[in-house]
Amino acid sequence: MGVFDQAKDKAEQLIGEAKEKVGRMTGNEDLEAAGKRDQVSGEVKETGHDLRDKAAGAAHDAKDKLSGR
Repeated sequence: MGVFDQAKDKAEQLIGEAKEKVGRMTGNEDLEAAGKRDQVSGEVKETGHDLRDKAAGAAHDAKDKLSGR
């Protein structure tokens, strides 16, 4: 995963945490729920990027084996 993508995903998770906490402290259930959604969204994106990178690495390794490297 690119550094930029990783930073974006982490930032989304941190913003979500902050929203959730502020929502909980103020009794704003909508804000709390939005924060939870942001956190999950950031985690899902991060996992997707990790899987994409692992698949690309596996494909590269397979290509190297087939070409005799």
